[in-house]
Amino acid sequence: MHRQDYQNIEFSITDGLAKLVLNRPDRLNSFNVDMHIDVKSALEQLMSVGAARCLLITGSGRGFCAGQDLNDRSVNGGDQAPDLSASIRENYNPLIRAITSLEMPVICAVNGVAAGAGANIALACDIVLAAQSASFIQSFNKLGLVPDSGGTWMLPRLVGHARAMRLCLLGEKVSAGEALAMGMISQVVEDEELQNIATDMGRQLANAPTLGLALIKRALLVSSSNNLDQQLDLECDLQGLAGRSDDYREGVKAFMEKRLPKYQGH
Repeated sequence: MHRQDYQNIEFSITDGLAKLVLNRPDRLNSFNVDMHIDVKSALEQLMSVGAARCLLITGSGRGFCAGQDLNDRSVNGGDQAPDLSASIRENYNPLIRAITSLEMPVICAVNGVAAGAGANIALACDIVLAAQSASFIQSFNKLGLVPDSGGTWMLPRLVGHARAMRLCLLGEKVSAGEALAMGMISQVVEDEELQNIATDMGRQLANAPTLGLALIKRALLVSSSNNLDQQLDLECDLQGLAGRSDDYREGVKAFMEKRLPKYQGH
């Protein structure tokens, strides 16, 4: 097991499964600068250690993440207006890019409210599970702001243009069941079962052929911006990479020998 102590998150790697827990429950796990630093450090550790083959992100307490901690910014009349673009450029955008480019599956277990950037961080993950009591809200409009952290890119692709427009302009809260019905997330489970089900799924993926999963993730993320010919060419190139992997050879050999494969992730 690899574990490192942080002030605002919990992070560990066990048997190939990395678990990152947002841990500011008194603030509904909202982000301040220090938590951004901790998350960035954990993701850097994840890549440098090389022991993980799947990442599970969740929250502590009764919420997943309420987005930005507004107490971390001053908007008093006498103060200089904060440069929100700097915060996005330096913190939120790198986080979303890290999640989507990570060459392993990323599961999000939404254990409570996911609001603002917190909702969009969840939606940036590859598989999103939610507790029955969880909810999602694009709360930016209530502050006169624009959805960030990839929200304006992900939502239309997940739920369609009309629903995305309504959710962003009205800031309506979406229950876990409603999110599932509109295709925003992939599964809803009972609250008390969320962590076990997400962990079991993470272990399953951590024992899978990681390179192949990373290539699947890469192909799907760009499919909406490619035309058919471009996507066919990409599939051809990625399949060439996958076919040269040790995991592919092990998968075929295990099939021929009628046994379970033992993938190494490369």
